[in-house]
Amino acid sequence: MNARTKDFELPPGTAGSRLQALNDWVAEVASLTRPDAVHWCDGSDAENAALIAKMEADGTLLRLNEQTHPQSWLHRSHPDDVARVEHLTLVCTPEREDAGPNNHWMAPAEAHAKIDALFDGCMQGRTMYVIPYCMGPIDSPLSRCGVEITDSPYVVANMRIMTRMGAPALARIEREGSFVKGLHSIGELDPERRFIMHFPEELTIKSYGSGYGGNALLGKKCHALRIASHQARAEGWLAEHMLILGIENPQGDTHYIAAAFPSACGKTNLAMLIPPEGYREKGWKIWTIGDDICWMRPGADGRLYAINPEAGFFGVAPGTSRKSNPNALASIQSHTIFTNVGVTADNQPWWEGIGNDQAPATDWRGEPYDPAKRPAAHPNSRFTVSAKRCPSYSPMAEDPQGVPISAIVFGGRRASLVPLVFEARDWTHGVLVGASMGSETTAAATGAVGVMRRDPMAMKPFCGYNFADYFAHWLSFDKAGAKLPRVFHVNWFRKGADGAFLWPGFGDNLRVLEWMIDRVDGKAGAVDTPIGLLPAEADLDLAGLDLPAEAREALFGFDAAGWRTEFEGIGEYLEGYGPRMPAALRAERDRIAAALAG
Repeated sequence: MNARTKDFELPPGTAGSRLQALNDWVAEVASLTRPDAVHWCDGSDAENAALIAKMEADGTLLRLNEQTHPQSWLHRSHPDDVARVEHLTLVCTPEREDAGPNNHWMAPAEAHAKIDALFDGCMQGRTMYVIPYCMGPIDSPLSRCGVEITDSPYVVANMRIMTRMGAPALARIEREGSFVKGLHSIGELDPERRFIMHFPEELTIKSYGSGYGGNALLGKKCHALRIASHQARAEGWLAEHMLILGIENPQGDTHYIAAAFPSACGKTNLAMLIPPEGYREKGWKIWTIGDDICWMRPGADGRLYAINPEAGFFGVAPGTSRKSNPNALASIQSHTIFTNVGVTADNQPWWEGIGNDQAPATDWRGEPYDPAKRPAAHPNSRFTVSAKRCPSYSPMAEDPQGVPISAIVFGGRRASLVPLVFEARDWTHGVLVGASMGSETTAAATGAVGVMRRDPMAMKPFCGYNFADYFAHWLSFDKAGAKLPRVFHVNWFRKGADGAFLWPGFGDNLRVLEWMIDRVDGKAGAVDTPIGLLPAEADLDLAGLDLPAEAREALFGFDAAGWRTEFEGIGEYLEGYGPRMPAALRAERDRIAAALAG
């Protein structure tokens, strides 16, 4: 196939007029980018082996210790290309208000012209890869398909892990005739020539100048959240930045919970939680469906059913240890792509907080490790691995119908005021809880301690349209016949006067989850307060925990004066979205503020 001509054929074994749109688009992109060759990805083992070999040969991937980490590799990205770039991430809708104040905006015509000028001729000397993929189980009615065109074999290898990629996805695209179009090039990896653009009405993504995860793996945040949130609003479902876990009690009943947390709030740790010893002895089990993204749709019975659209984990390495997350550590002992971690003298991956007796020899930039110069692993270094390698992986993750959600949990990092857990009074109250959630920043991250940042539903960087419209969409699910999940808020990060955390966290968070599912089943009590329903100390199983009086008072207490101030801030925040803010949400805030004033 000559990439410099417009005479493109369909990949072998495919046919049908419904693929003509895909074929035409591939030809159009090839004409613009002018690659030396075009490769349609089939997702096969042979194809993957050939790509790995190519990347080993050119240094894109470095094979790690085969004895300790078989079939695992290290990738080092450009030092200026190590994270998502929110200020260069745009939502391009015809009307600016539709993107909302929560997004950076550019008019579609201007955006296409600006980024297409960068794409012009950018793949000369490279191969153009066409990646058909499915977000979610290949036969699920909740899944949606896309095609990413890229010049990065590293992206192909990661997309193979993170999505259902290749021939089965192409067959579904042929049947359905629709797909999200994603065009990506690493370009020159120049920060001054870098954009990640989303065109929701066109179901199109264009990303140029970055090879990093969320900027380059277009199935992830770009499709699964920014574009999918737009699709979900139009089609009557929810695309959320949430983990999904199953909680199996000693009687063998399993409840599924979806939970949204901003970064650095223990999301992956909760998704792969290991119960405390006493709970394990009784027969409690935790099942991991997903650690990052959740798509939910109302079922015929009125309940919300969820799938994890991803097939793998793209997790942060630093801090992952046998103590913090033994299931995550077990998952990445083989068949893993590590990005921007350090390595030991015998070529094992290493990062800060790994908690073993190894020592780094080389840092993430490939230089001899010098702690005075930089950490061994970049703080945002990553691992990419199949979800099926997780010891707590649930086969229900492949169920086409999804899993029924019993509870939705919101949470943030709050050193003060917010108790360990509370339950929303009803769905509208629950939407307000999610809309007003946030975290206090830390000095390590921002240079200022205790700065409160609202991050509604943990979707601030990821919602593909105006947050006010997004809140209205959430509210629309409360209709006749709906059997909606209970909504809760948690705070694992309450601190005492000495600055130490009051709650042990990690596996002990199951004690809180048990109260939630007992609330769902009508088995647990609660204390009614203006902010919601709080457990009394006796409502939680605290056996074996050493919680002093100060900790118990803070974790289970209610500070009316502090919450009055909090709700003044919530009111100001909601007003910032202007006239599109749903009246029902304003009224709910006013109701609670009045109760606090009384």
